[in-house]
This record gives sequence, structure tokens and C-alpha cells, in this order.
Amino acid sequence: MPNKLYFGDNLEVLRDHIASESVDLIYLDPPFNSNRSYNVLFRDEGGSDSEAQITAFEDSWHWNETAEATFRDLLQDAPPNVSKMINALRDFIGTNQMLAYLVMMTARLVELHRVLKPTGSLYLHCDPAASHYLKIILDAIFGPENFRNEIIWKRTNSHNDANRFGRIHDVILYYAKNYKHAYFNPVLTNYSVDYLRKEFRNDAEGKPYKVEDLTAPSHGGTSGKFDFHGRIPGPSRMWRLNKDDMEKLWERGRIKTDASGVPLLRGQIVYLHEKNGMPVQDFWDDILRVGNTSGERLGYPTQKPVALLERIIKASSKEGDIILDPFAGCGTAVVAAESLKRQWIGIDITAIAIKLVRERLNAMNANYDVYGFPKDLDSARKLAQDSAHDGRYQFQFWALAELGAKPLGSDSSGKKGKKGADRGIDGIITFIDKKIARQEVLVQVKSGHVTSGQIRDLRGVIERENAAMGIFITLDPPTREMRTEAISAGYYELQNHEPFPRLQIVTIEDLLAGRLPRLPSLSSTYRRGKVAELGARSQPALFDVSEAPET
Repeated sequence: MPNKLYFGDNLEVLRDHIASESVDLIYLDPPFNSNRSYNVLFRDEGGSDSEAQITAFEDSWHWNETAEATFRDLLQDAPPNVSKMINALRDFIGTNQMLAYLVMMTARLVELHRVLKPTGSLYLHCDPAASHYLKIILDAIFGPENFRNEIIWKRTNSHNDANRFGRIHDVILYYAKNYKHAYFNPVLTNYSVDYLRKEFRNDAEGKPYKVEDLTAPSHGGTSGKFDFHGRIPGPSRMWRLNKDDMEKLWERGRIKTDASGVPLLRGQIVYLHEKNGMPVQDFWDDILRVGNTSGERLGYPTQKPVALLERIIKASSKEGDIILDPFAGCGTAVVAAESLKRQWIGIDITAIAIKLVRERLNAMNANYDVYGFPKDLDSARKLAQDSAHDGRYQFQFWALAELGAKPLGSDSSGKKGKKGADRGIDGIITFIDKKIARQEVLVQVKSGHVTSGQIRDLRGVIERENAAMGIFITLDPPTREMRTEAISAGYYELQNHEPFPRLQIVTIEDLLAGRLPRLPSLSSTYRRGKVAELGARSQPALFDVSEAPET
């Protein structure tokens, strides 16, 4: 099965394209109801901050018609216990932003439960302010008996908050589809220095060892109750090993005795080189967040470290298993799945997120298909007109991504790209000329009616900003007057190159056909983290979501 990356609403993708009991492991890190706008900050090639910044998503939820309709669908179609639970939450919380968030999450968690295999698991990464509500929802959907862990991830060492203790952790809720059959492989980590100093000592040859208990709690039977060289465990204990294995340890001198030669209950000698590490517990303080100076940092909000996802994937899946992340963001889960030889499915509703995921996967030479991005003029126009999902701006981000341009500006009130400083542009492409000077190509995207006056305006911006070149991307075909106006802008001269048209018009049809503007050799427009620096770029196939085969 080829790996799949979907651009679209995860609820629709789950219902239409993901088969029941087809996924081995789900990780999700949904935006939380914190009423914040999360910006992606692109950086120049040297790592310095760039003005190319956009709103990736707005983390605000409102009780509106969509929330009300989803709530009613849950009452009618969800399992009875889920319907009762969400109805009780409405009575308790009221119709506010929190309930809108919980209703939307409940609808998705019902579908995620459906697509999980009986041996599968789900890890929900969330903020402590909402984890208690989400746990109630998960108990209703998965059953409280399938709750496995509340994992505390200590993401930072200190956080100074006024009038309360510093908030330094996230919560990861771990549930199994069926706890009796769920796959789980304990993950080991290195012993801490303090633990080594406390538990281990050196033998006469200088080899570190520790002494472990030879007994285990009694299970009521008699198989572990036997006399071993004058020692029988107490009434509530039994030998941990059978008699033959105990005798082998005794012959090897690996059991300590008291002064009279009787085995000690805590008497098994185990050397450090025989230990594989400490099983990871439910408090994780050994994985650092992606900080400002981290080599992984991409500038994407809520980015999680690859090590965190690798631990989850190793614990609850095997090579070849299918991993699903319905809130893919910048793609850390699918990147980790790819590197660990798992199959994967990623979904995100924002074009900028899909672009970043593709950049990371392409650098790994990953083999995957993309669904939901426009594949022809009709689907491009459909995206631009999709008001329910901020289609106009998603269209803009998609077009910029296909061209390889950095989006410009950020509007805290929504996904709209702010022009900024009256520049009148949507994106920037940079390159270095022969004088080792940074040059800009200004990009403007139009999804509606276009005129020659817009070309004149862009030409004026190019001249005012002293930019090298400009590109005008249009969904509608340009008029003869527009092409004439673009030609009149002249050429950009670069030593040892044919002159480049200073203002070029590119249609969406051109982009879809791979006909790109003539530009000087370009630098990478997106900063890549260390994980993404594994190979050369490869171009995935693009498909419309409606044509996606069921997984």
C-alpha cells in the first residue's frame, strides 16, 4: 500500500477513504481551544528570521451551525453511551467554545475508533486544561477498561506563570482498541547516572553488577513453592524462576547467600552488560521539546520532537504496520513512521501544513501519494471557492507552494496572508546573484477576475521595492492586454545568463502542467530540520481526494 497524504477535513477523509479496522496505530495532536493563532515563521537560509510568516491555523472553536449539526449527528448516530456522554457534557458545560471543541473531537474520535484494528492503539496528545474532558470522551468511546496510560511529557524545564505554578508538561492519553489483544513492545531507555550509582557496585574484577529479587508475588499455585538449598519463600511469595533455572544460576555462582550458605531472597547477581536498559514509565522527562536552537526546528507551531513520536511508534507498532496522524501539522509523526519502516497516512486541512510535510518527506526520498490538492482547473477553482474551509487562502498557499514561494505576512484574525507595509504581494522567492547579494522575486496570486491594471500595479510594486522580478499567478486566463503589460516591464539581466522577463504571468494551468516561470537558480525556500536532510527531492504523485482508493 502506498503511503498517503490527504489535504482536507480529517472527518470527511476518515469517513470516505479509511476502511474499518485498517490502522494499527493512531497519534493525534489536535489544536486545543486556546483561542490562539499559530504562525509559521520561515527562516532565511542562514537561519535568521524572515518576514515570510503566515497563520498556519487559528486555534479557536465556536459554537456555530457546524458545531450544532455535529452535536445532533452524534445524538442520532453515535453509540448510545457516546450520545449520552456528549449530551451530559452540553448540560454541564453549556454551548461555548469548549463544547464546540469537544463535539468536533468526539465526532473524529468515533471514526478513529472505527478504523483501528483490534490490536491497535491510540495516543492523544493534549493540553492539561482539556485532558480531563477528553479522557471522559475516550472512556465513552473506547471503554474505560481500555485506558492504558496517562503519559506526562515534561516538555520544558521551567515556565514562569503569574499566580500559579509553571506549566511544563503535556498529557498523552494512551488507549487500546482492546487491551487484551493490543500490541505493545516495552521501550527501554538508558539508566540514569543516579540510578547506576545507587544500584550498582563493582565485583572483584571491576565489573558493575546489582542484586535483584529472586521471588515474585504468589499466584495461589504451588509451582513456585519449593525448597532451594534450605530456603523457601514466605506465604505471599514464590520463586520467580523454576528449579532447573535456579540450579543453573547457583552453579554459575550467580546467587548470593547468607553467612550460613542459604540463598538470599534478594540474591540474583546481574551484571550491567546483561541489562538492556530501564523500561520507560509513564513520566517522560528525557525528551526535550523542539527549542529555538534545535536542529529539527522548522518554525511550525506545535512541532513535536521526532524522538517523542519514535518512542510511541516503537512501543505500539511493528515494521510494516500502518500509522495514522489525522492532524498531521508539519508531519513529525509520518516522518518518524517513514524512518522506522512503517506505512502511514497523514491528513491536514491546511495547504501550508501539507507543503511542509511534503518538503520533509521529499528530502527523505519517501514514496507516497497526495490527495486533495488540485489536479486540474476544475478542482483548483473548487478549492478557491470553498468558503467553508477558507478556500481562497488555502488556494493562495497551495499556488505559492507549487511555485516554491514563501508566503508573506500573517493576520492574527485568520488565515489571510497580510500584505504588510503596503507592498501588495502574497509571496517571495529569493536567490543570490553573482555579486552574492540577496534578490527577491515578488509573487501575487489571484483566484478571481483579473485585469491589465493588476499587472501595472504589480510592476509598480516591483519598481518601488527594487525587486529583481515579479510573478503574477492567475486562475483565469490572462488577457492580451495583461500579457502586453507584462512584456513592457522589460528584463532582469544576470551575468552569463539569457535575460529573464522581469514580470511573468503564470496560470494555474501552467502550474498543473509543470510549466514554471524562468527564474535564476533558487535557494531552498523552506528551512529543513536535520531529520529532513536525508536525501534528494522526489516528486510524489498528486490525486484528487474523490479518486483516492479506500485504505
